Amino acid sequence: MKVKNIKLSTSYNYLDESCTTFKLSFYFFSLTVKSQNLLVKGLKLSNSYEDFELKKLLFNVIVILCKDLPTVQLLIDGKVILALFTYVKKPEKQKIMDWSAAQHEELQLHAIATLSSVAPLLIEEYMSCQGNARVLAFLEWCESEDPFFSHGNSFHGTGGRGNKFAQMRYSLRLLRAMVYLEDETVNTDLCEKGTIQQMIGIFKNIISKPNEKEEAIVLEIQSDILLILSGLCENHIQRKEIFGTEGVDMVLHVMKTDPRKLQSGLGYNVLLFSTLDSIWCCILGCYPSEDYFLEKEGIFLLLDVLALNQKKFCNLILGIMVEFCDNPKTAAHVNAWQGKKDQTAASLLIKLWRREEKELGVKRDKNGKIIDTKKPLFTSFQEEHKIIPLPANCPSIAVMDVSENIRAKIYAILGKLDFENLPGLSAEDFVTLCIIHRYLDFKIGEIWNEIYEEIKLEKLRPVTIDKKALEAITTASENVGKMVASLQSEIIESQERQDVQNEQKVYAKIQATHKQRELANKSWENFLARTSNAKTLKKAKRLQEKAIEASRYHKRPQNAVFHQTDIKGLNTTVPSGGVVTVESTPARLVGGPLADTAIALKKLPIRGGALQRVKAVEIVDAPKKSIPT
Repeated sequence: MKVKNIKLSTSYNYLDESCTTFKLSFYFFSLTVKSQNLLVKGLKLSNSYEDFELKKLLFNVIVILCKDLPTVQLLIDGKVILALFTYVKKPEKQKIMDWSAAQHEELQLHAIATLSSVAPLLIEEYMSCQGNARVLAFLEWCESEDPFFSHGNSFHGTGGRGNKFAQMRYSLRLLRAMVYLEDETVNTDLCEKGTIQQMIGIFKNIISKPNEKEEAIVLEIQSDILLILSGLCENHIQRKEIFGTEGVDMVLHVMKTDPRKLQSGLGYNVLLFSTLDSIWCCILGCYPSEDYFLEKEGIFLLLDVLALNQKKFCNLILGIMVEFCDNPKTAAHVNAWQGKKDQTAASLLIKLWRREEKELGVKRDKNGKIIDTKKPLFTSFQEEHKIIPLPANCPSIAVMDVSENIRAKIYAILGKLDFENLPGLSAEDFVTLCIIHRYLDFKIGEIWNEIYEEIKLEKLRPVTIDKKALEAITTASENVGKMVASLQSEIIESQERQDVQNEQKVYAKIQATHKQRELANKSWENFLARTSNAKTLKKAKRLQEKAIEASRYHKRPQNAVFHQTDIKGLNTTVPSGGVVTVESTPARLVGGPLADTAIALKKLPIRGGALQRVKAVEIVDAPKKSIPT
C-alpha cells in the first residue's frame, strides 16, 4: 500500500469508536470513488496480495457497520453504494486490470454480496445510482452467451467455475432483498424496466439447459426468481397479467418435479415453497391466469403434492385451494382428481382432518365419534391450559386455534365443494364429515363458552336476559353436539349391518363353492363306480333309459313317422352323438391335386408312398403358331 502526503496511525488507543468507524469507511471507498477528504487524500492501494486481503476485510467492515443505524449517515457520506456498484458490471475488454481475473471476480462477488446488506438501508442512494438498471443489465450479461471463464475460487464463487452462476446468484439475492422491502418506488421501477419478463426468461433459459453438476446453485437461483416475482406481483392485478401464461407454465414445470427429489437435500423443498408462494401471489386473483392454471391441471398437481402427507406443505396448499375454490370451475377439477388406490380429494381432506385431530389430541372413540358433546373440538392444549380473562383486543385460545391448524381450511374447502355430494367416501369418512360439517357451529359455541367462563372468573353477574341468552347458546351448542353424535351412531350401526350382510354374502358364496365341489366329487365317484362294476353300469343304463323315456312326448299325431334315435346294444351311459362318415374319391382316380398343373403326376404307387414327378415328355406334332403375313 502506497501512501502519499499522509501518515496513518496504527494505534487506535487515541481514537474513539465513531472516529475509527468514520476513517475505516472512507479508507475503503476513497480507493474507488474520488473523495476530497483529507484522511484519504493521496491514499492508493497496490495490487499486492496484502492489499487484496485488506480490501476484502473492508467489505466485511461495511457489512458490520450497516447493522449499526447511527453509521448509516457515514455510509451515505462515503458514497458506499456508488463505490460498490463500480463492480457490478461485465468485464471490459482491452482494459488494464489492477487485479488478476480471479481476484477481480472475487472482489466483484464480494461487492454484490455486500450490496445485499447495505442497499436496503440506503434506498434513496440505491435509486439515485440507477441500482435497478445496473443489476438488470448485469443479469442480462449473466444470461448471455458471452465467453467468460469464471474461476470460482472464493467462498462467494462456490459452484461458479466455468459459468456465471455465482454472479447471477448474488445479483438475484440483491434484487430479492430490494423487492421484499415492499417499497413501491423500487418495485414500480423494476416493473417498468421489464423485470417480470426478464425473470421469466432467465428461468426458462435455466430449465432448458439442466446442469446436474451445480444443481444446488441452480435450484437456489430458481427459488430467488420465484420469490422476486411473488414480491412484485402481490396485490397488483396488472403485474399478474404480465406474469401471464408463460409464468403459469413455469410454475407448472416446477410442480411436476419428481416427489422423490424432495428428500434429496439439494433445495427442492425451498423451490417448492417458492413455487407455492408464487401461485398465491402471481396467479390467484387474476382470472385468466386462474383459468389457464386449471386448464393445465394445476389443481391436480396441488392435490398430488398434498397427498404426499408432508405436513410442512399442507397449510400453504390448503390456503391456496381455499382461494381457488372461489372460482366456480375449481369444484369440478377437485372432484375429478384421483390419487393412489382411487382416493378422491374429499377422502384425502377428511384423512388430513383425522390426522390433525390426532396430533392435537382431540378426544374421539375408536370409530371417530364425539366423546364430549360440550367440547367436541377441544385439543389437549386447551384442556391443559385453563381459561383466563383476557383483554378485548387479545385473541383467546379458541380463536387462535382457528389459525394454528388446518381444520378451518379443510372446512372451508369442503363447504365450497358441497358437503352432500362428495364422492368416494367410506363410512369412517362420513362419521368424520359429520363433525366437519358442524365445525363452525362447534367453534361458535366454544367461543361463547369461553366468554361465559371468563365472566364467572371475573365474578361478574350478567343481567337476567343476558344470562338466559348465554345459557340458551351453550345449551344449543351442546344439543348440536348430541345431534351429531346421534347421527354418527346411526352411520356406524348402518355400516355394521352392511358389514354383516356382506359377510353373509361371502359365506354363501363359499358354501356354494363347497357344494359345487361336493357335486363334482360325487359325479366322479359315480363315474368310477360305473367303469369298475358292470352291475352298477347296467343299473345306471336302466335309469338313464327311464329318464329318457319319461322326457319324451307320448301323444303322437296320426300318420306320423317315428324315427328311432337310440342305438340298440350300446353298453355306455354317455350320450352318443350322431357320426357321419364321408368317403372321398380316391386320388388314383382323379390324379391327385396337381393333375391339372404343369407338374403332372405320373401315377400313384400301389403300395403307397410319396407322389412322384412326371418326367419331361417331348410333345410330337405340336401345333405351330401362325405367322401373320
